[in-house]
Amino acid sequence: MKPKFIEVTNNNKNWGKFMVTKFYEDASIPSQITPTQSLMSACGWTPHHIMVFDLQTGEGAIFMPGGMAAADLDKHKIWVCPMFEPFLKWLYKQYRDPKFDLDKLPPLLDLPNAEFALRGHRREGV
Repeated sequence: MKPKFIEVTNNNKNWGKFMVTKFYEDASIPSQITPTQSLMSACGWTPHHIMVFDLQTGEGAIFMPGGMAAADLDKHKIWVCPMFEPFLKWLYKQYRDPKFDLDKLPPLLDLPNAEFALRGHRREGV
């Protein structure tokens, strides 16, 4: 894994701090229990999945970009800062580009239309 750290704001009202990573060579590490299968594939993860970790709340999850960010966050029920959902929506949009490169994402991102909130919250989930 190679982490990418990205700070996200909405005109300096909220400040999100995230670590995003993908499984690169890690995806082929064999399982010690079933050596013919990679450990990541045994868990259901592929090189297309991304892990997004909120540095402020200390929580994160593994996502398959392409779905709905809100539904994916509800599924995981993680504690999120106000910028997590807008950032995840933005990240999913970037991921649709066939030339997506995690290393080329900006270290600072302004999402001016993201809603302001006084504090983070735990997603209630489904």
